[in-house]
Amino acid sequence: MAAGREDIREFLRREPGCLLVGISGVAGSTPRDTDAFMLVSAERLFGTIGGGQLEYMAIDHARRALRQSEPAQAMDVPLGPEIGQCCGGRVALAFTAVTPEIAAFLIARSDREMAERPHVYIFGAGHVGDALAMALSLVPVRTVLVDTREEELSASTAQGIETCLTAMPEALVRDAPAGSAFVILTHDHALDFLIATEALRREDAAYVGMIGSRTKRATFKNWLSREIGSPDLFDRLVCPIGGTAVKDKRPAVIAALAAAEITTAALSWASSKPAIRKEAQPKI
Repeated sequence: MAAGREDIREFLRREPGCLLVGISGVAGSTPRDTDAFMLVSAERLFGTIGGGQLEYMAIDHARRALRQSEPAQAMDVPLGPEIGQCCGGRVALAFTAVTPEIAAFLIARSDREMAERPHVYIFGAGHVGDALAMALSLVPVRTVLVDTREEELSASTAQGIETCLTAMPEALVRDAPAGSAFVILTHDHALDFLIATEALRREDAAYVGMIGSRTKRATFKNWLSREIGSPDLFDRLVCPIGGTAVKDKRPAVIAALAAAEITTAALSWASSKPAIRKEAQPKI
């Protein structure tokens, strides 16, 4: 049984006798790098070192050590035909009993990574906004679902997503951290235009997208020129969101396509900055 997403504190509380399985070395093509880890208890798992036969072998090795109350020896695994994988590389694995010091390190690391995640602001908690929040809940971004209507936010089915009720959503755009993504799909075209303009004025936005047709796109471009006097801002707008290859207007489909687009932009922007730091496993 696998633990829920982002639930490292709960996992460590419930499974104090688990083992930390960390990638201590890699060579060639491997599914994960040395920042990847997983926690293995007698019945539950948290995290992943890449899946496949490698992970199965690691879990089996860890649980055998737990059953026998013995230290688990390190493993050096070639990812070739002999284990049914064809990555072609090699992975060294270290197995460490989770002490209070290691648990504290892992929690702090998790908190730091969460704090460094790029923000995605979804303006509009209607059908598409709700579906998009659900889709983005699966990827490493911090999603905030924003609306001016309390009943729409209350009806959201997206689990574990931040919500923000505000009468001035454009103010959130001005206060958002650098590298944020802004997705605009409210119930009001005039509000869409206002929020989009604020987002496009930010040169440090990773993504600015607005739901709409070609007609809405053209209307917004004219509005920018007439009301704002800045038609050049339009060049950085993504509209429609999710591309045009799939002609399907169902909210879940739009959300899936847009989520891939937004995630690509947000994580690409974040990876280009030196602030996000990867750490190997603790030498404790």
